[in-house]
Amino acid sequence: MTAYLADRFTILKQEIDALTKEFEAVKAEIKATGLEVIEGDYATVVVSLSERSTLDTKAVKELLTAKQIAACTKVTLITTLRDKPKVNIKAMA
Repeated sequence: MTAYLADRFTILKQEIDALTKEFEAVKAEIKATGLEVIEGDYATVVVSLSERSTLDTKAVKELLTAKQIAACTKVTLITTLRDKPKVNIKAMA
């Protein structure tokens, strides 16, 4: 059962990676049209522009003391999964 999970994980990851590349290419094509709305047979895509603010953590660390940084730091536990394909998965799919 665990061998199946490892194999399925890697196969799905590679499929998602391929779809992500295709998705990003389609997004780029849509943006390149310059249109705000694109009507399809199955969906309507609306292109909108928004502004995002980000915090420059390097600059913040220069302005705050180590104690202030520690007081504002939140530590969380994360689980990371990594795969190491043993064979050409694409040939198996």
